[in-house]
Amino acid sequence: MTQAQGHITVGGAPEGFDARLILDEIGRSGGPVAHVARDDKRMEAMRAALAFFAPDMPVLTFPAWDCLPYDRVSPNPDISAARMATLAALVHRLPERFVLLTTLGAAMQRLPARDLLRQAVFTAQVGRRIDEGALRDFLVRMGFSQAPTVTEPGDYAIRGGIFDIFPPGQGGPVRLDLFGDVLDGARRFDPATQRTTEKLDAVELAPVSEVILDEAAITRFRQNYRIEFGAAGTDDPLYEAVSAGRKHQGMEHWLAFFHDRLETLFDYLPEASVTLDDQVGPARLARWESIVDQYQTRQHALKTRGAGMDSVYKPAPPEGLYLDDPAWDAAVSGRRVLQFRPLAQATARA
Repeated sequence: MTQAQGHITVGGAPEGFDARLILDEIGRSGGPVAHVARDDKRMEAMRAALAFFAPDMPVLTFPAWDCLPYDRVSPNPDISAARMATLAALVHRLPERFVLLTTLGAAMQRLPARDLLRQAVFTAQVGRRIDEGALRDFLVRMGFSQAPTVTEPGDYAIRGGIFDIFPPGQGGPVRLDLFGDVLDGARRFDPATQRTTEKLDAVELAPVSEVILDEAAITRFRQNYRIEFGAAGTDDPLYEAVSAGRKHQGMEHWLAFFHDRLETLFDYLPEASVTLDDQVGPARLARWESIVDQYQTRQHALKTRGAGMDSVYKPAPPEGLYLDDPAWDAAVSGRRVLQFRPLAQATARA
């Protein structure tokens, strides 16, 4: 084991045994641990190992987007919903001891601030009045999409006084039955069979998207977009859609333009120790280089666009959404960080 400035290298920690070390760290600190895996496969292997060693230990996962930096498409709605469900859990109700599993790609990305998640909640109780217009507005602003029937997280459907809503998380969709302006009943149901799985006394809804299209966010986006790129023309569908309050494919890649400030995943876990998968350091530097390369490619295409370009793509600076090396160091500074290595390391004093 070697140690320097709170960063500890733990040798002799092969895959599988590193889960045991995470649990030992929780026992030592009495608090949570955030583990950063190299990729999704390694994250799932760690989840299986933790389930083997400590089946009762609460484990949350925070996946990365399934699209490339500077892509034209948005993250998969299921992934966005899973991310927001985890962030909502981190700012609301959690036990003192748990493990958060994430990937390098997710940990390197900036996120909406915790205050936004605390405030962006819609609560309704059975037997009490509910503002139907406010509920409709909330669903649109929080990133829900209207559909004929709800089939995946982020969907909602309205039939008369019945609202079917598929919130983020593992619980499944909920049905709100309104009688006039009173919530007459609420239940959770199976989307395939429509059968009730649980009756509810109250429903609490959180965002399903990291972009919240309320009036303040739209104004902020328009201002930041013009500051960065100048006046937008009629060939800019992103700017036109957001200005009209509509979702646009890929708008999440301009996340920093919608928010006053962004935080990191580590800000959501101020008391947590951090454990790092083997080879996370080199992989992190390589990923940052890849992000910069893709940004420069988009910039080059913007300057030379012509025939064959269906629409303009104005890339946002990478530092606004991703953590470079100094930003990463700042994000994990002041906390206990354990870097796992599968091979034994020479012991040295800090």
